[in-house]
Amino acid sequence: MARKNKGKSGGNPNRPRFWGKHAVAAALDNPDRKVLKAWATREAAQFMQFPKELTVVMAEAPDLGRMVPHDAPHQGVVIEVEPLEEIWLGDVLAEAPEKAVLLVLDQVTDPHNVGAILRSAAAFGVIGIVTQDRHAPPESGALAKAASGALERVPWVRVVNLARALEEIAEAGFWRIGLAGETKTELKDALGPQRVALVLGAEGPGMRPNTREHCDALARLPISDQVESLNVSNAAAVALYAASVA
Repeated sequence: MARKNKGKSGGNPNRPRFWGKHAVAAALDNPDRKVLKAWATREAAQFMQFPKELTVVMAEAPDLGRMVPHDAPHQGVVIEVEPLEEIWLGDVLAEAPEKAVLLVLDQVTDPHNVGAILRSAAAFGVIGIVTQDRHAPPESGALAKAASGALERVPWVRVVNLARALEEIAEAGFWRIGLAGETKTELKDALGPQRVALVLGAEGPGMRPNTREHCDALARLPISDQVESLNVSNAAAVALYAASVA
């Protein structure tokens, strides 16, 4: 059953609203994204390349502020879109090059974290991210803003069963490394194979036991003892850099 539109939530899951110049420009440039309607200040409209067939409503900045959650930094432009079509894990794996990095997120639900992870994934050439469908955030304006355009560029696979997906990933020749702070093995020592799947759990609980059991190795980031752990999006960025230079 579809969720009801909560007004200032930034649209509803079936028709989310994106805001901010980077997120909106990336959505407009994505041929797979259907943009339904746009609102913009006259100043912002001069810089956005809206297609001629798109309905664009001129609005004042305060009006746009009321269309997004908590007066989010809309930068003068808001669009309403349809979510991207479902992507199949098998298709992403089939197209993977000989050297590839895949990200697997185990119940990371905060849209800002997932958006930031998508941005890092785009920066380091990740072939896709994999999440469990029921324990991951939907597409939203907050996520798209944090991703700064990467939501349109990085394939996002949603699966029903993460353990089964990890088995499929292994069958495709990926070495599955779960990030766990308590293990003694550092990430640099766990890397090696050309195809790597980095598995990250939610902040606090980390990976679930069944997810751990479907990893080939557990590794930690070599951080000092002055902090207990890194934010999951920061940990993803550091791990992706390590994998990219390995």
